[in-house]
Amino acid sequence: METKYIFITGGVTSSLGKGIISASLGKLLQARGYEVTIQKFDPYINIDPGTLNPYEHGECYVTADGMETDLDLGHYERFTGIETTRDNSVTTGRIYLSVIEKERRGDYLGKTIQVVPHITDEIKRRIQLNATKKHLDFVITEIGGTIGDIESQPFLEAIRQLRWELGPTRSLNVHLTYVPYLAAAGELKTKPTQTSVKQLQGLGIQPEVLVLRTEHELNDDIRAKVAHFCNVDMPAVIQSQDLPSIYEVPVNMQRQGLDTICLKKMGIEPNSLPELGPWHSFLEHRKKATSILNIGLVGKYDLQDAYKSIIESLAHAGTYNDRKIKTHFINSEYLTKENADELLSGMAGVVICPGFGTRGIEGKIIAAEYTRTHNIPTFGICLGMQMMVIEFARNVLGLSDANSSEMDADTPNNVIDMMEEQKNIHQKGGTMRLGSYDCKIVEGSHTWEAYDKVELIKERHRHRYEFNNRYVEAYENNGMKCVGINPDSNLVEIVEIPSLKWYIGTQFHPEYSSTVLHPHPLFMSFIKACIGQ
Repeated sequence: METKYIFITGGVTSSLGKGIISASLGKLLQARGYEVTIQKFDPYINIDPGTLNPYEHGECYVTADGMETDLDLGHYERFTGIETTRDNSVTTGRIYLSVIEKERRGDYLGKTIQVVPHITDEIKRRIQLNATKKHLDFVITEIGGTIGDIESQPFLEAIRQLRWELGPTRSLNVHLTYVPYLAAAGELKTKPTQTSVKQLQGLGIQPEVLVLRTEHELNDDIRAKVAHFCNVDMPAVIQSQDLPSIYEVPVNMQRQGLDTICLKKMGIEPNSLPELGPWHSFLEHRKKATSILNIGLVGKYDLQDAYKSIIESLAHAGTYNDRKIKTHFINSEYLTKENADELLSGMAGVVICPGFGTRGIEGKIIAAEYTRTHNIPTFGICLGMQMMVIEFARNVLGLSDANSSEMDADTPNNVIDMMEEQKNIHQKGGTMRLGSYDCKIVEGSHTWEAYDKVELIKERHRHRYEFNNRYVEAYENNGMKCVGINPDSNLVEIVEIPSLKWYIGTQFHPEYSSTVLHPHPLFMSFIKACIGQ
């Protein structure tokens, strides 16, 4: 079968959940036995979101091959288990950079470089790139932003051209819009959807499927009205009502036949309906998990999207342990020794979150000291692990001036120091230690037990600073063990205090590789310890 292309676009407003619909459709096609990948095309000019403030863009997700990407790639991986790559995330910045580099090399032989055809050709090439590297039945491409955004125009023009070139059985557009409810009038309003579709039609793209986001159930009259005015078959007008969990969306989409409709419109007669047994089992666990487990997230970014993968990884592990995870954000900027007991004592466990920069780090150090001295299960990730190391140096090793050279370049006890290969790098974007690396775990450690006694693991990284190996002996002799080491660089990647219930820090980001059907072993172990707490 030739590769078929499904384009997911959005109208009316942003944040409607195009990523969740893309991931859900990918999951349903995958369940039918098709080889699928999902990719995100973002209209901003940044090369990637790696240098963007989390308040601007939420979490920066990292692929195994070391690309800093949009957080929607996390949804793609969590739903489908597909390991995405740098080819699954493209921005306007990457498109223009590629075209400009070609122009500088003389590849265009002196021609005037224009949005059409040069930018649109590069977009089309990128859309089809994954399918040139391996056999794929379906490539789902989510276009970021909203119809009408000036930044999105080249992407939409490229889709228009590509759909014409591929033909109706190899391409399809699913358009996601919003149907608002006006409380004063007591009515659901379809006009924004009609306007959005007309804008899309004006660009030469006719959507075959409409997914309508709504807080209230849409009756058949409303769906028929939308179908009539938007030139879409009524069965292909699907509602996406607010649900208790994003993980219920694939089941809701299957119930309404989203995958079946897409297949039929692309000339494929659907086989029997997949049962999605493991997925339903996960949802059953979620419904039965009524006992609440309170987990503190100590960080400086007061928005859930900044720690999206951590929150979802905790939810996965909680579900399989029959617990409902309730996360409590604790702003490290305002955490002091005086209020630590008030903020942390009620937590079954604490995650000391990743991040960059000096703001809020002393609060993270205070959190690490409080949980260590009160034997509260603690999980430090990346910068969180580094703060656990600094706290131990100050309060156990007696190095009161211990710090990271990121925070204090002149500290005499730089227990966290810049990696040697990073010291001559001055550009910030895409230059950190990124992607998946090996880690050898010490046999008999808590971490070794958590990984089911596996000795060699691979995990994803995003950092410039590392544990300073000059201090390994002092830590080991005083109770903090270095139990995970990169076999090639000798970098310390995991520390733990074995005398405590569960006190583990990882330089890597385990949250990037937790999925719905395969929760991450460290999060599973952490939640088990929290339940015991």
